[in-house]
Amino acid sequence: MTEKRFVHRISADIVNGECPTCEESTMLVGITRDSYRCVNCGADLHQHINGKISYIPTSNNSQKTYDMYLKDWM
Repeated sequence: MTEKRFVHRISADIVNGECPTCEESTMLVGITRDSYRCVNCGADLHQHINGKISYIPTSNNSQKTYDMYLKDWM
């Protein structure tokens, strides 16, 4: 029997940006189309494009805690 092996191309989107969690200018690695992870501190960020590109920290807590966290950054 012959086996076919397929090589899948994997590409990561790497951008430079300022992480609001560690407040450093660093590289951000794309996890999905609009989610990134900070290389410096490991924080997960959500990308918003609204006239300028900004990165907002994501939270796994309840929605109320997430809203309070966002107000601190705005």
